Amino acid sequence: MTASVLNRDLRQTRSPWWLAGLLLAVAVAFALRLPRLGERPMHADESVHAIKFVRLLDEGRYAYDPHEYHGPSLYYFTLPFVLAAGERTGDEVTEATLRLVPLAFGVALILLLPLTGSLLGRGATVAAGLLLAVSPAMVYYSRYFIHELLLVVFTWLWIAGAWRWWKSRRLPWLLLSGAALGLMHATKETFVFNLVAAMPALVIAWWWERKSIPDGSDVRGVFPALGLGALVVLVVSFLFFTSFFTHEKGLLQGPLDSIRTYVPWITRAGGESPHVHPWSFYFERLLWWRHGEGPVFTELFVAVLALVGMVAAFTRRGLGSDSCTAFIRFLALYTLTLMAIYTVISYKTPWCLLGWYHGIVLLAGVGVAALWQWLRPVRAKVVLTVGLLAGVAHLSQEACRAAFTYAAEPANPWVYAHTSRDLLRLVERVQGVAGHHPDPGRMVVKVVAPGGDYWPLPWYLRNLPNVGYYAAVPEDPFADAVIMGSRISVPLDDMSEKKWIMAGYYNLRPKVFLSFYPKFDLWRSYIESLPPPVDEDEDEDGE
Repeated sequence: MTASVLNRDLRQTRSPWWLAGLLLAVAVAFALRLPRLGERPMHADESVHAIKFVRLLDEGRYAYDPHEYHGPSLYYFTLPFVLAAGERTGDEVTEATLRLVPLAFGVALILLLPLTGSLLGRGATVAAGLLLAVSPAMVYYSRYFIHELLLVVFTWLWIAGAWRWWKSRRLPWLLLSGAALGLMHATKETFVFNLVAAMPALVIAWWWERKSIPDGSDVRGVFPALGLGALVVLVVSFLFFTSFFTHEKGLLQGPLDSIRTYVPWITRAGGESPHVHPWSFYFERLLWWRHGEGPVFTELFVAVLALVGMVAAFTRRGLGSDSCTAFIRFLALYTLTLMAIYTVISYKTPWCLLGWYHGIVLLAGVGVAALWQWLRPVRAKVVLTVGLLAGVAHLSQEACRAAFTYAAEPANPWVYAHTSRDLLRLVERVQGVAGHHPDPGRMVVKVVAPGGDYWPLPWYLRNLPNVGYYAAVPEDPFADAVIMGSRISVPLDDMSEKKWIMAGYYNLRPKVFLSFYPKFDLWRSYIESLPPPVDEDEDEDGE
């Protein structure tokens, strides 16, 4: 990119409507993501990451596990948020604070759009920002303490930095791109799919638009610069996988494990996993989803606009003079390739679509700008504006349903094997019983569930120091309180001659239940401490 183009970028960011549009998108993004952040029950995956982070916070220890849990970046980027919130120990950390991390990265996708403002075009950039702000999938997973949005942000920084370096040969862009690639590696093993998707997309885009990408034939200094970029990648990755030189098994263990991890992950991708789904898995959730009597969820509006954007890119019709055809073609090819990879792979979880869906939303922004160019009459532009506003309003409504009303319900397409709200009732009762133990710090709780089917209880019961977790019934099954998976039928109340009482079934997640057996004396003390139930009829009469 020449100096004149860089100066044009700076002028764009000073444009009142450009700046106002992006600020509006950021404001809408915060409005949909920030409220009631800690209300939804923790998903099992969220709680696993939360426990690993608490160990880092309390003990200063972290070691990458090549078999599970993904990379270290999530935990280290969480530290400043937790410390800024004044939470110094694991018991003080809240769900809302943890979820501020993906929220910040979700909003960062909008804040980073000026990096490619001269590539997508100003109108496309503002439109993409608004669509990112209201997309139900983006909103929902911006409130989810998992790695996915970190990977999306780092990937976009890698692409934007690499493209800008190639065009300008300015060292800061190369360093940014290298650092972002190192962070991609330190975030999630699936970053290799992004690399695989980018290579053919770049080659085809270069062949198609050879004069736009190379920026001249002078390649002197490219290979030494690429070597420097590769060094930055290795340094950043090494820092994270060595746990910043604190790995308990030596400095090379973490980096080597980051390579070994592909053995178990390839096995899962091939189908040895409970998360095997057909090719249509993502499209059903995106395009038309209705569960039972629940509402319809659809982001078909975004998909149609993205198709328009692709047509504009491949035909070069409707692209403004402030955009780069080669880059938009690359983005379209990269997105389609990445989408194909995730569609073909048997292993699927709904959040995995975010990487390629980010590209879809950006192309939808291009589609908006192209429609504005194609429709010349004023009346047509008015109709388009009304239609776009209606689409954004509809997506905002769906985002609210996804984030709040149906945040943990199967009617929500982005809810997947999610913890039931009923589990919070069990947690409340366990904590209540502990409050009536003569020494709550010594109360013993045994959780018995096959296959570790008890998450997120380790998160919710982390303040109780004597909780044991068992995959099978232990030799001595009794404790002050016992939580047992419903698939294990052991009548503890009958075995103990009613010294323990069965205090109900609780839904952990769809089709998985837990039963609760507290000591009868503790349970009675807890129940007697509760306020008497309010008679609704008497309350309505004011008696």
